Amino acid sequence: MQITDIRLRAANNDGRMKAIASITFDDEFVVHDIRVIEMEGRLFVAMPSKRTPDGQFRDIAHPISSAAREKIQSAVLAEYERSANMADRREEEIA
Repeated sequence: MQITDIRLRAANNDGRMKAIASITFDDEFVVHDIRVIEMEGRLFVAMPSKRTPDGQFRDIAHPISSAAREKIQSAVLAEYERSANMADRREEEIA
């Protein structure tokens, strides 16, 4: 399975969540609500989840292997960094 598209929306808060991603696989299957989170100065990707009746969170969709998780995380974080760099350049041009 190949990641064929990544779409990011900036999170509208000053908290740990920095962006929300949707990724498309093979131009046929999309997973929404993947979160880019910053914790202790590091970024990581959290899979879409829902709260269970007992108050815990369970992933709705997630990779089975660590290699697949790394592939998704690397792609989403690379797109996040690219988007952040573009936004920084736009701000410099305006200033």
